[in-house]
Amino acid sequence: MDRFVIEGGTPLRGRVSISGSKNATLPLMAAALLADTPTTLHNVPDLRDTQTMAEVLRHLGVEVTFQDHTMVIDPRGFTNHEAPYDMVRKMRASVYVMGPMIARLRRAKVSLPGGCAIGPRPIDLHLKGFSALGAVLDIEHGYVVAEVPDLKGAEFSLSGAAGSSVGATCNVLMAAVLAKGETVIHGAAREPEVLELISFLKKMGAQIEGAGERVLKIRGVSGLSGTEHTIVADRIEAGTFMVAAAITSGDIIIENAPLDHLDAVISKIHEIGARVEPGDNGTRVYGVLERYSPTNIQTWTYPGFPTDMQAQFMALLSLVPGTSIIRETIYVDRFLHAAELNRMGANIQVLNGMATIQGVPKLSGAPVMASDLRASAALVLAGLAAEGTTIVNRVYHIDRGYEAIEKKLSALGARVLRISDDEPEDPPATET
Repeated sequence: MDRFVIEGGTPLRGRVSISGSKNATLPLMAAALLADTPTTLHNVPDLRDTQTMAEVLRHLGVEVTFQDHTMVIDPRGFTNHEAPYDMVRKMRASVYVMGPMIARLRRAKVSLPGGCAIGPRPIDLHLKGFSALGAVLDIEHGYVVAEVPDLKGAEFSLSGAAGSSVGATCNVLMAAVLAKGETVIHGAAREPEVLELISFLKKMGAQIEGAGERVLKIRGVSGLSGTEHTIVADRIEAGTFMVAAAITSGDIIIENAPLDHLDAVISKIHEIGARVEPGDNGTRVYGVLERYSPTNIQTWTYPGFPTDMQAQFMALLSLVPGTSIIRETIYVDRFLHAAELNRMGANIQVLNGMATIQGVPKLSGAPVMASDLRASAALVLAGLAAEGTTIVNRVYHIDRGYEAIEKKLSALGARVLRISDDEPEDPPATET
């Protein structure tokens, strides 16, 4: 099981390039199944999650090749309608294949993903949408089994208790593009990754109106064709490196940062006292930790503050003088990193979906355990700023969403070493 050994205390300086978006790539890989000819995706990040999704597609009979961040997906062998537990448990995003199965094969058998480290994440809104489109659904032995006598357009809402669902919007949209007639989805998610999927589907021949709005209108077509598409840069990776500059009192240039997708993150970085300055050759991020001020954060659906940046900001705010508060409204249990940050000397109290953070003068390096993808990023950030040595265990989590992060950090001057041994890894949590 790999781990990172980090010697903290070095301000980051230099340039870093942001990889393609993981959360945009995964639904696009599934959407390629809707076509009757091959699709080519460029700027695909080389991650555990993209590799896992490729394995799922191959299991379904699809040919997938991947080289130099270019992926070719040939769906002409797509005949298998079952996604088994052993695959889906590794990554919740595997359920994205259900929409294409329903649309192309008119049947599906997909394992329920189960719980994960950041709390309950049911797929009830996915199933609500599929049912409205005509799928007959049942739960059998831990699997969702769908039969689709007739896939017809319908009007329904996908808004849930925590706002709109990115996963449900993407999955149901993929089924609706091949349904007969018109589908109207109310409460659709507006995240950049959803807009990326809509752009991709329209290139394939889908008819979709309302991208970026809460209501999507889809006119079903009889078939789609493969296309060529370049994946947008990863807004969460860009935000993570912004926090890395801020927490180390560094000064870095971020190339390819999708600034249009980061308004809420940049606003909070400015609010604490660090700076984000766009330029022709990249985005400069810099600051001095001792001069920062506390802030309050509440996560929400886009364009609100992203839950996927909550943990990274908690690491940063643990060193900002004064009291900061983070309210997690998307996944109220997504605070497992708080206990690990406290092991490093942070002063964080968590109660009822709210973390109260009293800034401390310093963090001390310690052995810590990553619980999920973004928590692992937070612990790495804390290690970069801490005094002494931090050992981050279970870095397979961070490998799911950050391509070669230790190499990118090392190029900025960080002292990060990946250590591998023969100890077997624990099964990854099923997390998107």
